[in-house]
Amino acid sequence: MRSPRLAALELRRFGRGRLPRAALAALLLLPLLYGALYLWSFWDPYGRLDRIPVALVNDDKGATADGKRIAAGDRITGKLLDSKTFDWHEVSAEEADRGVENGTYYLSLRMPADFSARIASSAGDSPETGALQVRTNDANNYIVGQISRTVFSEVRTAASANASRGFLDRIFISFSDLHDRTAKAAKGAADLKDGIGKAKKGSKDLADGLKDAKAGSKKLAGGIVKLDKGAGDLETGSRQVADGTQLLADKVNGVAADVRPFLKDNGKTIGDTARLVADSSKTVRDNLDLLVKAAPTAATAAHTAADDLADVHRTRCQEQPVPDPTVCPPLKRAVTAAADVAAVADDVNTLVKNQNGDLKKLRTQLTTLETQANGLAARSPHLDEDLGAAVRKINALNTGAHKVATGADRLHTGLGTAKTGSSDLDTGVGKLKKGATGLDRGLVRLKDGSTTLAQGLGDGVDKIPDYGKKDRDARTEVMADPVRLASRSLHSAPNYGTGFAPYFIPLSLWVGAMVAYMLIQPLSGRALAAGAPARRIALAGWLPVAGIGLLQTAALMSVLHWGPGLDMAHTAGTLGFLALVTCCFAAIVQWLNACFGAAGRILVLALLMLQLTSAGGTYPVQTSPGFFNAIHPYLPMSYVVEGLRRLITGGGLGPVWQGCAVLVAFTAGALALTALSARRKQMWTLERLHPELSL
Repeated sequence: MRSPRLAALELRRFGRGRLPRAALAALLLLPLLYGALYLWSFWDPYGRLDRIPVALVNDDKGATADGKRIAAGDRITGKLLDSKTFDWHEVSAEEADRGVENGTYYLSLRMPADFSARIASSAGDSPETGALQVRTNDANNYIVGQISRTVFSEVRTAASANASRGFLDRIFISFSDLHDRTAKAAKGAADLKDGIGKAKKGSKDLADGLKDAKAGSKKLAGGIVKLDKGAGDLETGSRQVADGTQLLADKVNGVAADVRPFLKDNGKTIGDTARLVADSSKTVRDNLDLLVKAAPTAATAAHTAADDLADVHRTRCQEQPVPDPTVCPPLKRAVTAAADVAAVADDVNTLVKNQNGDLKKLRTQLTTLETQANGLAARSPHLDEDLGAAVRKINALNTGAHKVATGADRLHTGLGTAKTGSSDLDTGVGKLKKGATGLDRGLVRLKDGSTTLAQGLGDGVDKIPDYGKKDRDARTEVMADPVRLASRSLHSAPNYGTGFAPYFIPLSLWVGAMVAYMLIQPLSGRALAAGAPARRIALAGWLPVAGIGLLQTAALMSVLHWGPGLDMAHTAGTLGFLALVTCCFAAIVQWLNACFGAAGRILVLALLMLQLTSAGGTYPVQTSPGFFNAIHPYLPMSYVVEGLRRLITGGGLGPVWQGCAVLVAFTAGALALTALSARRKQMWTLERLHPELSL
């Protein structure tokens, strides 16, 4: 009997009553429970987040920055309430905490009282980070917590971008202010350079002036030293003068005490005497002419008398053997006197003859004496008064001399101090000169530095940006969100269900084959008893389940497409690939049941679990422990999941062709192993008649 006929005979059993037909119908619809129904339950959970109750707490009290009111909490609250992200419930902090704890709310989002103040602080001296406070409770639902982290990350990013815009706008405004102020600084530096140039000239003049001042201070110090010495001499001299005037005053006062009574009592006598002197002076002056005439004769007579006396003295005293002791000594004196008289006579004669000018002066002096004597005679009644006045003047002179001496003493003392001061002045001027020279050199360097500063600031002005409002807005927008995620999926899945369909569809088909072989025998007992060829027996047991599997696939994919809306990039390829998957799974499940009997059903379930955990249907297999990475390449569902992803969402079909080759190999190998098991089971044994385990 042919294999298709044997398969038809096996299926004909399900038409003999209502219950078998119901079982066959249930068998056809079973994959829908694992595939369509399960995928439908979470087909698009992110599209229904607005049904998840979430507590929203806005405790923000707002803040003021640069004269503007900031209410970041109110702004974010308004946007969240308008969004459809969650089912927001604006409640108090206590109610939110209580609701998250008892499950009324899956999570809570709270904006603290200082939320706006922290955001506004970005423009101040102590910037702080504004904190959005999120509370979750994994005891309510773990996945909601994971979803919330993604959603609130976007909320945080948006809030940070808004805060950054204000902060960066102030920075760009500061750039403009910095540009203007740097321009002013550049102008100030240029003015500074000019001022330093003038200061440089002034410092040079100061240095030159202090050089002259140093020379002058040196001369001044030397002059004050000389003045000090002179003052010492003046002090000594003035003291001597004072002592002299004191002696004079003392003597004058003493003499005046004696003379003034005489002058007072003898004023008339003095007058008469003065008149006599005046008359005598006139008489002598009048007789000078007689002296001129008598002088030669008197001189001749004097010489004659002197010669005569000399002859007598020689004769009587020198030539005599015994001179007369009573006559010679007086005669000797007479000779000497006569010689003196002759000499005087010669002098008078010579005076008269050769000193006529002196006689004229004598006449003049005699005239003056006559005049003064007459004046004295006229003043004689007042000599006492004149002497008193003279005494007073001498006393005044004495007082003045003492004052001069005291002043000279002070002058000497002061010049001593001045000498020390002039020495200090000379030293100080020397230091000033040295400092002025250093200042001049420093101003040279400062001038060069100010030139460099002015040039640098001038260049800096051109490099500092001066943004207008339009430029500030554009740059603020970019810098507030400088790295935007330009996400572009090459072959994106439109929803959660589409992304997981490649994982749950083969799961449902494996379960369908597993349940099918619970109702259909993997090997036909009639064929085994009839001694049919093993390969025909294997095909006869495989074809009914493979056929049912194709129907299951058609029903499942129809429901998924027309129900939740599964769209496939390669519809025909997907259906054909799933047909191969169904045939492969049927062959594998058949072999396990045919070879191991009742234990094979347990192995089918175990193999399903191994494939589910190592196929990488949810998380990448690389994230699983090493054991699952090791068995991943050797299980058919690994290739099925990868192929279906490319067929449903799109992409290169290399993994599909690789999967087809693997599935064909698994199918052929499983059928060959099933035929081998059929051959063995054509021989009845006691174990087959009485199995140890029966399911």
